[in-house]
Amino acid sequence: MYALLLAIIYIAFISLGLPDSLVGAGWPVMHQDLAVPVAFAGILTMIIASGTIVSSLASERVTRRFGAGTVTAVSVGMTALALLGFSFSPAFWMLCLWAIPFGLGAGAVDAALNNYVALHYAARHMNWLHSFWGVGASISPFLMGYAISAGHGWSAAYLWIGLLQAALMLALLVSIPLWGKVDRERARPTESPEPDAGADPGADPVGPVPLLTALRIPGVALILVTFFAYCALESTGLLWAATYLVTERGAPPAAAAMLGALFILGITVGRFLAGFFADRIGDRALIRGGFAMIGVGALLLGLPLPTDVVGFVGLLIAGVGCAPIYPAIIHSTPASFGARNSQAIIGIQMAAAYTGSTIAPPLFGALSTVTGLWVLPLFLIVLVALGIVMSERLNRLVAARGA
Repeated sequence: MYALLLAIIYIAFISLGLPDSLVGAGWPVMHQDLAVPVAFAGILTMIIASGTIVSSLASERVTRRFGAGTVTAVSVGMTALALLGFSFSPAFWMLCLWAIPFGLGAGAVDAALNNYVALHYAARHMNWLHSFWGVGASISPFLMGYAISAGHGWSAAYLWIGLLQAALMLALLVSIPLWGKVDRERARPTESPEPDAGADPGADPVGPVPLLTALRIPGVALILVTFFAYCALESTGLLWAATYLVTERGAPPAAAAMLGALFILGITVGRFLAGFFADRIGDRALIRGGFAMIGVGALLLGLPLPTDVVGFVGLLIAGVGCAPIYPAIIHSTPASFGARNSQAIIGIQMAAAYTGSTIAPPLFGALSTVTGLWVLPLFLIVLVALGIVMSERLNRLVAARGA
């Protein structure tokens, strides 16, 4: 039962990643067809990320009422509807309207799935599940590149992904009874051979830690800034990498859409590999090493060399560096702040993550209109420095109190 549901959750994580890189991959062509400035991509992603913040903060209450299976299926359905709306939208303001259900659906399913896996499955699955998110996010740029190069237009890619999301929604709807069975059996450890080390399977989920109480816990502000910085640099890279390659490196739009997927490919492969040795290395070392690799990748991306190969390698290295940070931050929460507080803090972390995703891409868009897109690698390095400084301060705090 647990293995079957886990397979369904893996499929759901693919679904979660499918829409995330579509806007960035297609924007070099989309903004021209829609007759809007290139910086308007930040407006679109800001609307999407704002919806994810709202739905992630409400996800605990909604999931407790309707169940994780129902919330996941409905959320995937909302993103499918939004993507289909994108495919039939000839004007930018219509994309902005469809971005609202896009963001609301993405935030609810992300928070529900992460919490469900933390409660029911082993820690190593956190890395592998987020790797499957990367599988979905890697597929989209290639579909976008093919749609553009084959003359179908960017709208065709949104149509294809929307139909695929709709099919996944149907599969999730069929699986809803299975989620309920696992919930009823989760208090019996003999039927859950792979429980998460930071969760208490027999604990009553009611009575969550109040938001203000969680925020006052020493170190919470540090991990929130760390998560903010990481998701800010990841979302900025996802959105602007292809446009940077076109404008600063002279790459053809179709090639940039496909090769820009190296960033996602690095995240995907890195998370898959991290699942095998994450427990041995430890969350703190994974976070530290990940930020360092992103810095190296950003430097390679910005080197003024006559070849594009170094820039593409830099994207891949930056993606590999990104790979373990998100899962490691989530997994380290019980150890850093206690299992009693972990669920509340993870919910706040998700909101901080989406806030970074909301603010950073339009901020960079506005900055690039003044400086030019050449500043992208430097922008990423600043966020790397912020993330690693905050995470190291948290490590010292946790060590000082004997955690």
